[in-house]
Amino acid sequence: MSHDHAHVRKFFTPRAAGWDRRFAGDGPAYEAAAGALGLRPGDTVLDAGCGTGRALPALRAVVGPSGTVLGADLTEAMLAEAARAGRREAGALLLADAGRLPLRTGALDAVFAAGLVSHLADPAAGVREWARAVRPGGTLALFHPIGRAALAARQGRTLAPDDLRAEGPLTALLEANGWRIRSYADEPERHLVLAGRAG
Repeated sequence: MSHDHAHVRKFFTPRAAGWDRRFAGDGPAYEAAAGALGLRPGDTVLDAGCGTGRALPALRAVVGPSGTVLGADLTEAMLAEAARAGRREAGALLLADAGRLPLRTGALDAVFAAGLVSHLADPAAGVREWARAVRPGGTLALFHPIGRAALAARQGRTLAPDDLRAEGPLTALLEANGWRIRSYADEPERHLVLAGRAG
């Protein structure tokens, strides 16, 4: 996929209205992934590339009413669906490029990114930007509610060892850009990588 903003919007805009129906069974996986972030009540978390905001209620449940939940996405139609689904009550919605966040340095305790890293125009710059926005010691969760092999099979492609989400390439990407891997799980029902903000 081309990674320019216009192409990303062109791809996701017509899919926005049916997005939640297409992935209706993912709720428990999102709840488990949000719980794995290790957030506490009162913390601040960003769902980067939030789409229709499916993770926002799970993130709100973790940080509680005193916490701050933000959802940023590049596609207006996705954010409109998030609002239509009532997810604006769980978190504030921002029309923003997840690779260039309108947030001050160290503003976040964590970033949650579901299925996003392969859509970034420049993955290294994107994860470096998340490191900038997260306080030292904060957390990054890269999540997909289906493992790499199952996703490749669903998309009719072979699983390549140089795939960006494979452990070696992803570890190298993160560790060169402000993060340290805490755990890497690639299972049939989920792909979840947790990293800590270095420094």
